[in-house]
Amino acid sequence: MCGIVGYIGRREANPILIEGLRRLEYRGYDSAGLAVAHRGRPKVVKVAGRVADLREAVGAGTKGGTGIAHTRWATHGEPTDANAHPHLDAAGRVSVVHNGIIENAERLRARLVGEGVEFASETDTEVLAHLIGSAVAAGADSLEDAVRAALAPVEGAYGIVVLDGRKPDELVVARKGSPIVLGVGDGEMFVASDVAALVRHTQRAVFLDDGELATVRADDYQTSTLEAEPTSKQPITVGQDDSDFQLGDFPDYMRKEIAEQPDSVTRALRGRLDERFATVRLDGLGLDARELRSIRRVKFLGCGSAYYAGEFGANLVEELARIPADSEPASEFRYRNPVVESDTLYVAVSQSGETADTLAAVEELNRKGGQVVGAVNVVGSAIGRACGRGVLLHAGPEIAVASTKAVTNMAVSFGMLALLMGRVRDLSTADGQRIVAGLRALPEQIQQVVDSESEIAEAAKRCAHADHMFFIGRTRCWPTAREGAQKLKEISYVHAEAYPASELKHGPLALIDESMPSVVVVPDDELLAKNISAMEQIKARGGPVVAVTNAELPQGLADITIRAPRNSPELDPILLSVPLQLFAYHLAAELGRDVDKPRNLAKSVTVE
Repeated sequence: MCGIVGYIGRREANPILIEGLRRLEYRGYDSAGLAVAHRGRPKVVKVAGRVADLREAVGAGTKGGTGIAHTRWATHGEPTDANAHPHLDAAGRVSVVHNGIIENAERLRARLVGEGVEFASETDTEVLAHLIGSAVAAGADSLEDAVRAALAPVEGAYGIVVLDGRKPDELVVARKGSPIVLGVGDGEMFVASDVAALVRHTQRAVFLDDGELATVRADDYQTSTLEAEPTSKQPITVGQDDSDFQLGDFPDYMRKEIAEQPDSVTRALRGRLDERFATVRLDGLGLDARELRSIRRVKFLGCGSAYYAGEFGANLVEELARIPADSEPASEFRYRNPVVESDTLYVAVSQSGETADTLAAVEELNRKGGQVVGAVNVVGSAIGRACGRGVLLHAGPEIAVASTKAVTNMAVSFGMLALLMGRVRDLSTADGQRIVAGLRALPEQIQQVVDSESEIAEAAKRCAHADHMFFIGRTRCWPTAREGAQKLKEISYVHAEAYPASELKHGPLALIDESMPSVVVVPDDELLAKNISAMEQIKARGGPVVAVTNAELPQGLADITIRAPRNSPELDPILLSVPLQLFAYHLAAELGRDVDKPRNLAKSVTVE
């Protein structure tokens, strides 16, 4: 959600900080600010607005080689200049930027007010600044010790960077539940909440674990626990560089990422398809054939689009491996005191690998001894490290808030998982070969969908007048319909609901009229006649029908038809989801929406 950038080195900090914030704009935010060490104090500039507004406010002002910066997504307090980060202590010496939520902030604030502290904002973060400043004023041996003491009474989640204006040769960072990564340069160091802010300068990164602190200097860093026990963290090379974050000839990142899906799916499949044995290799799972056979249930855990991708995966596991499987919102799983079974495989799904609710679910599973693997897109992410094994999605950097290529790669990865589990059970060689061939065909078929963009854009334009829409699918394509409705809501702000086609007559038909289009996902499978019947029910009540299909439909049944190629029936939902991405994109563009940064949303949800 919020974005953090820090720099310490021989260069001027301001341009690096502002450029880093610009790279993190996709995460969602409503205000921005920075602080640079200058003449014994942090010089702070902050605005309620965009990074461009901050750049203008900073101008050619204060210079310095050590600074911190932040983009804020409001939680405590409205988006105002005063509530923007960084925040200062009472002496104006210590400045802090913070991602996360301090759950006991009001109690700590009341204590500080009782001690005579005056607050300048409504935020929970300012509590941290005053706690750290008090520890510094009380004679803490180091800034790191002051941070450690200040964090002792704090409850909640945080990723913080702290600057002491009188000690510009160091920054102190700490993490609990919100990501912090260090970038190791040549005589300079970087700090960020996401590697996107670092890769222009370095590909060597250190990912902090929960409960870990670091003191960062221009030429080195030291890490330790909250209990002051030293830790050893070595840099890893991140598989991204500056070119991965460039728009090129595309008008925005969402359109670029939709177009990149043939390549991203190719990466997900590369080296994993096993033609000889009609299966796949997923070595990252760390499970041999005997261990896979011992699994009696699979549960996918994710939030938003990751949850819907998990629903697709669960359906496919049941169909190919013939064992019970389901998908559940990680945000619900973590709070309902779930029964954790030793023979269940739990799959934690997250594009960023930092989703707070999903990470908490993983931690609960680890505590209870559950078998949990990750399906993440970011090497070194918190969920990937907490699971210790899993499936890397290989989608590449995803900048737009609405996920496209990552959610497609989730579905492809779950197709491979289902095939692997099916082949160690009763899935025949012939069926295995059919699924392998279907997986191999996906990149080229997705390209065919992308190439038909102009027809999909025209269909979206014809529906742009609608205030409400239904998305309808059945069995395999029910998750596809849910994801289609999610995409439309996210970026166009058009109200959309998804229903199983069989549920229309149990209530939703009451809402059908000529002003409400229904997008019906219609694969050419054993339920084609049932889906045609649902469309006829809509048409009989005057509702416009948009068919997203690879089947031949009766003449005149659909008002608009969007076509996709045919694959194996089990994999058709993947292909049918790509037109829905383009449909949502072009409808939002027709309405003049900011498709990359939809209102009220953030890319990586690192708070509850």
